[in-house]
Amino acid sequence: MQIQKLAMASAAMLALTSCSSTFSDSVNTKPSFLGAVTVKNYDGNSDDLLTAGLGKTGLAGAQPAYADPTNPTAAELRRNAIWANYRAVLDIAANSGYGTMYGPNVNAAGVVTPGEGKIAGAEYMAYTDDGSGKQNVTLLVQVPASFDPVNPCIVTGTSSGSRGIYGAIGSSGEWGLKNNCAVAYADKGSGNGMYTFDDDSVNLQNGVRATRTAAGKDAHFAPALSDAERAAFLRDYPNRVAFKHAHSQQNPEKDWGKVTLQAIEFAFYVLNEKYGALSDDGKSHEVRLKPENTATIASSISNGGGSALLAAEQDSKGLIDAVAVTEPQIQPKSGSYTIRQGGAAVSAQGKPLFDYTTYAALYQHCIAGSAARCSALVKRGLLNGVDLTSQQADAMARLKAYGWQADTDVIQGAHALTNILVATTYLNAYGRFSVIDKVCGISFSSVDAGGALIPFTAAQRAASFAGQNGIIGTPVYENSVGGAKSYAFGTSPSTGEADLSLDAFLCMRSLVLGVDAISGLALSPEMAALSTKVRNGIGEVQASGNLKGKPAIIVSGRSDALIPVNHAARAYVGLNAATEGSGSKLRYIEVTNANHFDSFSSVYPKNIVPLHVYLARALDAVYANLKNSSALPPSQLIRTTTRADASVPITSANLPAFSSAPGANAITTTGTRIDIPD
Repeated sequence: MQIQKLAMASAAMLALTSCSSTFSDSVNTKPSFLGAVTVKNYDGNSDDLLTAGLGKTGLAGAQPAYADPTNPTAAELRRNAIWANYRAVLDIAANSGYGTMYGPNVNAAGVVTPGEGKIAGAEYMAYTDDGSGKQNVTLLVQVPASFDPVNPCIVTGTSSGSRGIYGAIGSSGEWGLKNNCAVAYADKGSGNGMYTFDDDSVNLQNGVRATRTAAGKDAHFAPALSDAERAAFLRDYPNRVAFKHAHSQQNPEKDWGKVTLQAIEFAFYVLNEKYGALSDDGKSHEVRLKPENTATIASSISNGGGSALLAAEQDSKGLIDAVAVTEPQIQPKSGSYTIRQGGAAVSAQGKPLFDYTTYAALYQHCIAGSAARCSALVKRGLLNGVDLTSQQADAMARLKAYGWQADTDVIQGAHALTNILVATTYLNAYGRFSVIDKVCGISFSSVDAGGALIPFTAAQRAASFAGQNGIIGTPVYENSVGGAKSYAFGTSPSTGEADLSLDAFLCMRSLVLGVDAISGLALSPEMAALSTKVRNGIGEVQASGNLKGKPAIIVSGRSDALIPVNHAARAYVGLNAATEGSGSKLRYIEVTNANHFDSFSSVYPKNIVPLHVYLARALDAVYANLKNSSALPPSQLIRTTTRADASVPITSANLPAFSSAPGANAITTTGTRIDIPD
């Protein structure tokens, strides 16, 4: 048993007296938040937990075909969802480390095996909901056949981005399964909840499409509209869609920690049903596995990493023992701390996601080469320069002044669309706006190459569970001169210029700032009311920085252009120092040349390396700390080496291991000041 747990056993037992009956009673009890549980067993050959039967080779191959593209089966949707989500978070190019440094065929010890890496076991799925069917957050527990109830462990895999239930399959999911742990997944209230108005259809929990009426409370998501509102919106705004993360009116991010904890409780329930002895009544099972005898690590990446940190903060039942995350999207509340790099205070720190994302949405298209966007910003007094080159340079300088690292320069333009998608999604989520509100003139639709709105095809709808990343369609600018178009083709009514719908994004900036984004003057009463809703939503999701003394490792890439380290990882470390002080067991590891998307390591091999290897190393480190009391690595800067081109294989020489004595590369905390080497 873990030494840390023995030391905390008395406190844990006291805490358990206030826990749910799942742990305080000897009889295993289904948590009240769980709906019906479905179970599937996989033999590890024809189908499996990690690769859906595709194996290492199939995951790297072409997308599997559906027997009937307009009517795929639940099994086919699961297979393709695993294929798509695995590839979305990893670079599956062989020269980038897939199959040699990571991947299904690389075992828990980091040894390349000749097999395909398939893992047999059971999969349990259920909704967590309040009974209304409005939340319906999907939870999933995978229990590998190799799970050892004598040496039990659980790892969380809350989805990254806005992804569905398999969004962490290739990150913490893979590590957990390889290490014989149960993996507790949550889609965190986003996922592939695609609603289409013209056929009134929704996704079910397993991804299959159904009419809203037939699905009832089992719909993954349907907008809260009356039939009259639904019909009117379809009549006036054909081809528009609604999706869960943006349009559930739940602000799901405020519950990311909660649902991650619920996924862990679901895992304990499943494990005790599977391994607990039968009670005297011959029907129920005894509670065998509890928080105090099971090693539980909260993990994942990006939004899932932020969820893990929030869960650890909110853990009142002693469910979580340690945390290991990479590139977390975490939004620390305001605090008195200082971040320094190379001895100088950073240019900006700790800004909320919607703030820095809407700022990037103004400038990244200019950096990407849109002369129209650059010119429009100059005319509004938001950019300087007499030609495209000087304007792009000023746009880059403004981003760095707002908190981005110089290391992100080369990939800033490549993030233009991504930040647009994030900004428009979170606009609606934070404000809890309905799809029919069209705040700042934004809605969503499928579009053609010219920016015209078109319907999703029958095949696209049918495969949406597997084919969509949780942000459905393309942002549409409803207020564009001449009628609604894809934002990229939108003409701002204030100037009559085709400037990629700049008016819409200035509207978003005004909402987050609380004043007019150009003049700095007070907003109109209508805009002020919208701003209050958005800013209140942002306030609901901010982290406390208190990990309650849990051992934890945060890893982030210095070149992250989507979630800048100064606003997320570094800021969280600063707030944690201000909150926990000497009681903190948090370690921060920053990796040079690593960014938010590992696939860029193949596109920009001279600038970018994959970060995923360091998630496995962080998980290894906290697990060794729990099991053997091994020391956590000190906070440090890892200096990686990029490649001359994508034909050169990445090896351990490119991605150095954590150092037990980082020397000049140490990241230090002095009171509430965080010092990071250049």
